[in-house]
Amino acid sequence: MAKMEVKTSLLDNMIGVGDMVLLEPLNEETVINNLKKRFDHSEIYTYIGSVVISVNPYRSLPIYSPEKVEDYRNRNFYELSPHIFALSDEAYRSLRDQDKDQCILITGESGAGKTEASKLVMSYVAAVCGKGAEVNQVKEQLLQSNPVLEAFGNAKTVRNDNSSRFGKYMDIEFDFKGDPLGGVISNYLLEKSRVVKQPRGERNFHVFYQLLSGGSEELLNKLKLERDFSRYNYLSLDSAKVNGVDDAANFRTVRNAMQIVGFMDHEAESVLEVVAAVLKLGNIEFKPESRVNGLDESKIKDKNELKEICELTGIDQSVLERAFSFRTVEAKQEKVSTTLNVAQAYYARDALAKNLYSRLFSWLVNRINESIKAQTKVRKKVMGVLDIYGFEIFEDNSFEQFIINYCNEKLQQIFIELTVKEEQEEYIREGIEWTHIEYFNNAIICDLIENNTNGILAMLDEECLRPGTVTDETFLEKLNQVCATHQHFESRMSKCSRFLNDTSLPHSCFRIQHYAGKVLYQVEGFVDKNNDLLYRDLSQAMWKASHALIKSLFPEGNPAKINLKRPPTAGSQFKASVATLMKNLQTKNPNYIRCIKPNDKKAAHIFNEGLVCHQIRYLGLLENVRVRRAGYAFRQAYEPCLERYKMLCKQTWPHWKGPARAGVEVLFNELEIPVEEYSFGRSKIFIRNPRTLFKLEDLRKQRLEDLATLIQKIYRGWKCRTHFLLMRKSQIVIAAWYRRYAQQKRYQQIKSSALVIQSYIRGWKARKILQELKHQKRCQEAATTIAAYWHGTQARRELKRLKEEARRKHAVAVIWAYWLGLKVRREYRKFFRANAGKKIYEFTLQRIMQKYFLEMKNKVPSLSPIDKNWPSRPYLFLDSTHKELKRIFHLWRCKKYRDQFTDQQKLIYEEKLEASELFKDKKALYPSSVGQPFQGPYLEINKNPKYKKLKDAIEEKIIIAEVVNKINRANGKSTNRIFLLTNNNLLLADQKSGQIKSEVPLVDVTKVSMSSQNDGFFAIHLKEGSEAASKGDFLFSSDHLIEMATKLYRTTLSQTKQKLNIEISDEFLVQFRQDKVCVKFIQGNQKNGSVPTCKRKNNRLLEVAVP
Repeated sequence: MAKMEVKTSLLDNMIGVGDMVLLEPLNEETVINNLKKRFDHSEIYTYIGSVVISVNPYRSLPIYSPEKVEDYRNRNFYELSPHIFALSDEAYRSLRDQDKDQCILITGESGAGKTEASKLVMSYVAAVCGKGAEVNQVKEQLLQSNPVLEAFGNAKTVRNDNSSRFGKYMDIEFDFKGDPLGGVISNYLLEKSRVVKQPRGERNFHVFYQLLSGGSEELLNKLKLERDFSRYNYLSLDSAKVNGVDDAANFRTVRNAMQIVGFMDHEAESVLEVVAAVLKLGNIEFKPESRVNGLDESKIKDKNELKEICELTGIDQSVLERAFSFRTVEAKQEKVSTTLNVAQAYYARDALAKNLYSRLFSWLVNRINESIKAQTKVRKKVMGVLDIYGFEIFEDNSFEQFIINYCNEKLQQIFIELTVKEEQEEYIREGIEWTHIEYFNNAIICDLIENNTNGILAMLDEECLRPGTVTDETFLEKLNQVCATHQHFESRMSKCSRFLNDTSLPHSCFRIQHYAGKVLYQVEGFVDKNNDLLYRDLSQAMWKASHALIKSLFPEGNPAKINLKRPPTAGSQFKASVATLMKNLQTKNPNYIRCIKPNDKKAAHIFNEGLVCHQIRYLGLLENVRVRRAGYAFRQAYEPCLERYKMLCKQTWPHWKGPARAGVEVLFNELEIPVEEYSFGRSKIFIRNPRTLFKLEDLRKQRLEDLATLIQKIYRGWKCRTHFLLMRKSQIVIAAWYRRYAQQKRYQQIKSSALVIQSYIRGWKARKILQELKHQKRCQEAATTIAAYWHGTQARRELKRLKEEARRKHAVAVIWAYWLGLKVRREYRKFFRANAGKKIYEFTLQRIMQKYFLEMKNKVPSLSPIDKNWPSRPYLFLDSTHKELKRIFHLWRCKKYRDQFTDQQKLIYEEKLEASELFKDKKALYPSSVGQPFQGPYLEINKNPKYKKLKDAIEEKIIIAEVVNKINRANGKSTNRIFLLTNNNLLLADQKSGQIKSEVPLVDVTKVSMSSQNDGFFAIHLKEGSEAASKGDFLFSSDHLIEMATKLYRTTLSQTKQKLNIEISDEFLVQFRQDKVCVKFIQGNQKNGSVPTCKRKNNRLLEVAVP
């Protein structure tokens, strides 16, 4: 659909009539045709004065965007086309600026769009009010309360996929700036009978299907539920799935909304547990049993469902089972217990399920109210939004429809009263004479229902409280006696003879003539539904539950607070709620939204005129239009009226400089409109007949066309003149540019011709000079050539003479050389044979050595010192050379490898080398330590705050820090100690506290003893007579023995310049105080793995068991 244009008035570009007060003529047919015409053009909103009529389009329309919100924000109600945003803005601005409490009443039948209308009102108010973190949180909580209440209070019906099955009234509270502070929600008459039974083609409440579809497997197992709908008797299967509805996604939305509103996790879990318990109640079935005394009683068929319900709710199984089988009646200190037959047991089960769900819903509303209520106690402004059931006329109408229609009668009564009151107040405010308006007052129907002495509800309560046999038939008889003469009550069994032969009125029914039409009520079920009894045994069983939520829902079950007084009936409760609601609405300024359903198929683009006509009647729209038109059909402020119609008068067009009222008077006098057709108020002009307004509109339309023609004429003349001037200016510019271009081109041609002539003259001169130069050059070259030929002849003659002389001298030299060679060969021939063998040998040996070295160059192994590969020698006589060359190469590559070491690596390898010299082939533990790097300080004392005191006590560099097992000298048991080695001292500290226990200077250490086995046991011998040796030598066990002994050896050598004695033996002596004790190592099984076990045999022997 194309984007709708923004209009500046309700009357602009009207499709049909935007305000039906202006409809002419006024009857049902014209009202329906007007609504249909607007509906076909996607105009779903229409006004009746300040009342908004909303027709459900059953499709999404692009009329609720943020841009639309801004269009209607702070605009006059009639300034733009009809829209629900206009009414919302009018109500919000009246509340914010005029300090008037507002209420928005949304009515209509199921499927007409009441719930969506309330959401749109709340979303508009949320969009236009203030911003801020706290305000946004309040707005979010108010908006998110809707998904929670819809899940628990809405259901799919044959008329609506999301039908509200309860009435909701929300008071939104604002501060003086118009920012929301909080809200209070009231609910009315939840249709709890839907929990146990649904009409064909309808569903139970949404939450049951959402839980089974969207709950995780873990959650369903916890609630003892299965995902299959067919497992539960309370869920109808023919409409379990609804097209276009994703129950799983909606369940996630509800859980998120509960979190936003403020539900704690345990509260949300408790609510779902109650929902699961209600579902499983429907699966409890009973079977009849006969007792000895002949009375019938009931028993539960399968107790597994009962057991799971009791586990969910925390109720003792025997208590709940008895409550389903027996009923206890108390009267005057006496208790009588009777058994329940199967029908009574099923009634008790369904009554418990209905009450449990109904009370849970009330608890949810109260819990939401706790979260969204205003936190401040300052004076608040209030906007109420009422979303309640519309008037209902079904084929079978029962107690629920009677109560709903009673509520709509009260709403119609207050609607008419407040509308007439609003009209009267405006007339008085504007100084217009008020004339009495005739309208139907439905107070007589309200009195028929709610009268305290002979009203239908009062008689129903009286019948329910009466002792003896009470049935629906006795209630109908009483109605026939009391209400027979009432003009709006009809019954075939009444004394009124005019209904005795009315076959459309069954004997078990009565009919009430409501303001919206006659409704036939089936009297069956009125008494039971009004009683709404729950056996006291079930209430007490629920109160005994360990489930906190369920226990709080049934306070009457507390044995200490037994109240024998009969609880109030459903009718009296609803009557009191309606009275409170009416009192609340009368204190606020009302705003009305009447919702209409265009068809029963829930389909777009279908307008059923019969169905719409029925709704127009029971909504009283025609009556509403007549009330609004009883005086003046149209009224408008002087300023916008003058602005709209000033072009119709020469005196007011284009600008009127006087007061707006005077301008309107001049305008109307100029147009010769009859005086009786209008009146002047203090701030508005009142027009009596819509024909007068339409005449003004027609004149305005004709005048606009004339003005448009004038504007077009002036515009076309201006456009032609502008075009001519532009063309003229362009021609002058083009001519100037052309003349410039022609002169430039002529100048370029003359310049080019001059350049060509100049080039030809210069060329002729150059060629002439060149010829003269060439002639001179040829003369010089001829003389040079002749001289050259002469000198050449002379040189060739001299060369020939010299060559002849040289040949003669060379021949003499060659002959002489040959002669000398012959003499030498003859002289040395006898010496050559004697030295030839030696020379050949030396030459051959030299070639072999050269080949050997060249081959070795290509066969040299890698530079890794651990690479032991070496090429084999090619000749036996090179064996010693081959080995020496291998040794030299190994030394060279080791040097190259050492040159790569850092100082720290050199220190590590020096320590490893030292360890090798001390322990290789002596200590069995040594090979396993070769591959382990020496780390030294294994305990990071500087980073551990526990050892801060120990760190502060040591000022020297720590060489090694390790936890060792210190052996007790007396019994051989071990204790963990921190072993610290510094440059000058050896220290022992407590592992837990870090306190230093012993400190030994390195000069007092004389020897270190250990076994040759694969253990970490070692002894440190101290100098006799030193202070540290007062208790004797130290015995230790460590996993890093090799490293500790090596570092101790190197540190002692560095500080004392003396080598520390390292003794490796399986038996050695240690000094314990004054005694010499032999430490002996034996083979044994260790309890602690590889840790040595020490045992003191006697005063002279300490055995150490090693693996």
